[in-house]
Amino acid sequence: MTHVNKVPAIEAFKTDPIPKIVIKNSIPALIAMMMVMVYNLADTFFLGLTHNDLMVTAVSFATPLFMIFMSLGTLFGVGGTSVISRALGEGKNGYAKKACSFCMWACVAVGGVMMGVLWVFLDDVTVMLGAGAESIGLTRDYLAIAIGCGIFSMISNCFSSIVRTEGEAMKAMTGTLIGNLLNMILDPVFILGFKWGVVGAAVATVIGNAVAAGYYILYFIKGKSALSISPKYFSMKDKILSGVLSVGISASLANLLVSVSSIVVNSQLSKYAGGDMLVAGYGVTAKVIMIVTLIGIGIGSGVQPFLGYCFGAKEKQRLIGGVRFSALFGLVFCAAISALCYIYSKPIVKIFLTDATALESGVHFIHILMSTAWLIGAFVVCQNTLQAIGAATPALLASIFRQGVIFIPAVFIMQSIIGVDGLIWAQPVADILSLAVVIIMLCRKIRKTNFR
Repeated sequence: MTHVNKVPAIEAFKTDPIPKIVIKNSIPALIAMMMVMVYNLADTFFLGLTHNDLMVTAVSFATPLFMIFMSLGTLFGVGGTSVISRALGEGKNGYAKKACSFCMWACVAVGGVMMGVLWVFLDDVTVMLGAGAESIGLTRDYLAIAIGCGIFSMISNCFSSIVRTEGEAMKAMTGTLIGNLLNMILDPVFILGFKWGVVGAAVATVIGNAVAAGYYILYFIKGKSALSISPKYFSMKDKILSGVLSVGISASLANLLVSVSSIVVNSQLSKYAGGDMLVAGYGVTAKVIMIVTLIGIGIGSGVQPFLGYCFGAKEKQRLIGGVRFSALFGLVFCAAISALCYIYSKPIVKIFLTDATALESGVHFIHILMSTAWLIGAFVVCQNTLQAIGAATPALLASIFRQGVIFIPAVFIMQSIIGVDGLIWAQPVADILSLAVVIIMLCRKIRKTNFR
């Protein structure tokens, strides 16, 4: 396959006004993230139409495990984006090709191993997720098939980030859009038309992810990219492996800890009376919170290639200006969506749930979590900036603090004080403290960096 030697779209990073660059690169990423959100809500919505809330509960238990594949894809996607964008800023196109190829084949290898392990220990994994007696069978049925999208999920999550390093934000969005739209079309066909229930949701998920992964693979095979996924460029040398992993681990760990924290909360909720319905309520709440979270991720991931390019090109003032505008943009956008979700929380939850306990708990949980959800946009922008400039340790610490060091201990401490509500209030506490920590670390890193 042949490849061009320059990336015209990336020239805008040097010359265009910062607000234009941020908006131009964020909007396609936002649309892609919103489609991820709609795709995640689609399963829950169509399962809700079966009037069997245990199916919603089963998917709520299974979702954290499915997110592990997304976390691994993020590891290579964010780590690869950081390495590739800085390499392009420095004019090292050959090195960027090698990093791109490494990310592709790492996704295939790691995803394949993970799928095999999860299938072998499927029964043990289902129990570990905390599924109750009534929902454990449905949870296992969903996982048995959904695990099959592992490699595809990793590739699509990885390359929806990497394609943006070339300034091709629209093409990066298109793959995610195609996969999610297909999933949404197939959901009602399989879940309601064929009456497959959770199995239908899982089959639709596998097909949607496979098509999205195929789109990105075809993008590179066509040979119009300055990057490559060809095995001949695969290399782990010259700090490609360490460069990708050092930055990517922090982003992956953030998603992984979200999965772990969800498992922890689900398992604790399931111990209370009516536990399965509390989990169903929390599961819908998590989907609603995902709306705000994905908006923050969309803005942060959209501007990350630009910020990495500025750092590689030693453009300090454009870097600082980009961070400030992006953080403010994320803060305002997330605040507006948080307010809407708070106001319309009951109608939103009623779309998915019919059980009175599940409905009441879902609305109550949303009210608690939306108190600080609007801070997510600024947090993700700051965290992604640390990743973009290769500040591996601070980025790792930021990830650990929000969903690990602060959140998980807070879950048990606050639960012991105020019961069920304490499980949920742990997240607002983590949101406030983690934002303060990441701002301090980012300011110190930029101040200490020599841009000459």
